[in-house]
Amino acid sequence: MPSFTVQEKRDLAALVASRQPGHGLPGGFYSNDTVYRAEMENIWRRGWLFVGHTCEIAKPGDYVTFAVGNDSLIVIRGDDGRINALWNVCRHRGTQICSEPRGRAGRLVCPYHQWTYARDGSLVSCRGMQEDIDKSQLGLLRAQVREVAGLIYVSLSDNPPDFEQAAEAIEPFARPQGLDRAKVAKIVDYDVAANWKIVWENNRECYHCNVNHPQYIKANFDHYNADDTSERVSARISQAVARSEEKWAAAGLAVSHRQSGMAQFPDAERNCWYSVNRTPLVEGYVSETMDGRQVAPLMGDYSDADVGTLRIRTLPNMWLHASCDHAVTTRLLPTGLQRTAVRVTWLVHRDAVEGRDYRLADIVPFWQLTSEQDWALCGQAQKGVNSSHYVPGPFSTYKEYNVDSFVRWCLQQLSREQGAGGRE
Repeated sequence: MPSFTVQEKRDLAALVASRQPGHGLPGGFYSNDTVYRAEMENIWRRGWLFVGHTCEIAKPGDYVTFAVGNDSLIVIRGDDGRINALWNVCRHRGTQICSEPRGRAGRLVCPYHQWTYARDGSLVSCRGMQEDIDKSQLGLLRAQVREVAGLIYVSLSDNPPDFEQAAEAIEPFARPQGLDRAKVAKIVDYDVAANWKIVWENNRECYHCNVNHPQYIKANFDHYNADDTSERVSARISQAVARSEEKWAAAGLAVSHRQSGMAQFPDAERNCWYSVNRTPLVEGYVSETMDGRQVAPLMGDYSDADVGTLRIRTLPNMWLHASCDHAVTTRLLPTGLQRTAVRVTWLVHRDAVEGRDYRLADIVPFWQLTSEQDWALCGQAQKGVNSSHYVPGPFSTYKEYNVDSFVRWCLQQLSREQGAGGRE
């Protein structure tokens, strides 16, 4: 793990202290290598990271690989049906075992000297080694892994934050969506030319939506904020919430988002890294599609299309929007100081057949357009904060309160004592 000199620690502390409350972060947070290394250590290697979906590794031997910096994991379904997260490092000479992003393996075989491991990571063969070698002590090292409602999380830390509180919050909302009974309909990978925090900041406000997201604002109330909810708009939102509360209560669903633009992000003060809610869509919309129509079979336990949108956010690398007929997850992974790998995944009911029950041309464009519009904005923002004349401006208390909360959460993580709670 990275080590920091006394001067680097002082410089980092000074940069954290230089942030003016209620304003954006100074430019060094997006261009300073020490900051990036500290984030990798204090955020990415300590918390819970979203990997993907249980349906991606549905059968024993199915696996995906997951890399953060130099660290790589094999996330594989074991013979007992459980999910294992194994460090992708051979116990012989350290060779990376799996290089493909996904696959299916009867055994995990190191390509260098053919040391062979079972799906639970135990060493089963090391041909050519001395007879008295103790194979029981040479299995692949295990990482922390958890699953909630079809979502897979891992931690690179030996002592990660508590996961059960997050699971208790997410599971009741996500269970009716049936993410654990879904299948992947489409995956699109992006290389975004921006620091990962810029991508998150963009997601946490709809100040930019009216001009930049013509599709999104037709379906959602988010672009209405605390300063522009006229009596007419407030009445529309109140009516949508009241209608939904009554209808969803009968179906065992709950509205947790009285005005979607006003929902608070995970609480910086309590170091809360997750949030979940269900919110109504605009009148006439039952799905986040181009025209608001249901375009695929209902997911999970839904018997009615009018279920609004399920939204889940987990720091530092995932947000989800799910409609009655499909769900979309966005996963972030930093690949450099000013590069972010983004994976957008569309899910449908596992029994839905493409071409018969749904068309990609109907379920993909809404979030593909919205995402790509955002990635272009993030690239422009990165160029701007790199300028020698960038000075952080004030956040709008009407429209950017969630950005402010995210920034304060990041600063809180960077202010933690080095080495606490992670692998030494």
